[in-house]
Amino acid sequence: MTKKKRLLMTGAAGYVADQMLSRFREKYELVLLDTSTKNRRGEEVEGVTMIDLIDEDRTRYAHFFEEVDAVIHLAYKRRTGQPLDHFYDERENVQMAYNVLRSSYDSGVKRVAIASSNHASDFYEHALIHERKLEMLDPYRLALSDNFYGWAKATYEHLGFLFACGAMGDEGSGLSENLVAGNLNTSRKMGVVMVRIGAPRNLDPQEYEGNSVGFKRDLGAYISPRDITQLFEKCIEVENIENEYGVPWQVVYGISNNTRAFWSLSNARKVFGYEPKDDSDILFAEASKSIISEAGRVGPV
Repeated sequence: MTKKKRLLMTGAAGYVADQMLSRFREKYELVLLDTSTKNRRGEEVEGVTMIDLIDEDRTRYAHFFEEVDAVIHLAYKRRTGQPLDHFYDERENVQMAYNVLRSSYDSGVKRVAIASSNHASDFYEHALIHERKLEMLDPYRLALSDNFYGWAKATYEHLGFLFACGAMGDEGSGLSENLVAGNLNTSRKMGVVMVRIGAPRNLDPQEYEGNSVGFKRDLGAYISPRDITQLFEKCIEVENIENEYGVPWQVVYGISNNTRAFWSLSNARKVFGYEPKDDSDILFAEASKSIISEAGRVGPV
């Protein structure tokens, strides 16, 4: 019998984890971490250990990463206060992402899949996509956000690249004296996948009353429970995830096979063999009839 992979999941009592745990409990040996042991419905989530991964003292939780094959990082601290003050909470989320990546790296974990967000590049959506100045957003366009939540997610992505590119050698100051080669190939390359999750929720028509534009947008961003489960599973299962430069680092959008998609799934399909099964236009066809009208136009008239 093939030995099950050992998978560590952070944010294991959270909303996204809730959609994947049933499948993952069947397939993997799980290490589940969160700051709560209850899900949004108030139900106890079996096997969750409470731990604060923002804590800079990694010795408090480093042992959980030992003998782990892959990590899925979903944990997130919600931001509070005014937009200009969101930096402080998001800074802690960046710290947590570093702690997870560093603990994974130090323990020899081969693959880390992290919940990034479409907001890592939401400037393009807000300024271009819905104005029909850009039809489809590729995941490798420079990450630009217009808010601190997206800034933090974009920072996760760059952090992940640092651990994947093989330039984290122990010697020196971290800035090589060799300006031609830098520190490349001085350390192991840990595989890192950043999943820019779209809208992983049921599109309840009642929540979109008077907001047909928002409903139309979310039809494009939607990802179903079985598709998000498939995508994360492939992110930790596919052997070779090297990009065109030989770095095992990928950024993929997390959406279903939506007719109204405006984010590209090209590399998710090519690198990971992702085959989303659902289309929001089919799943929510009845709601579309009642919500979308001329008032739901997105872009210039």
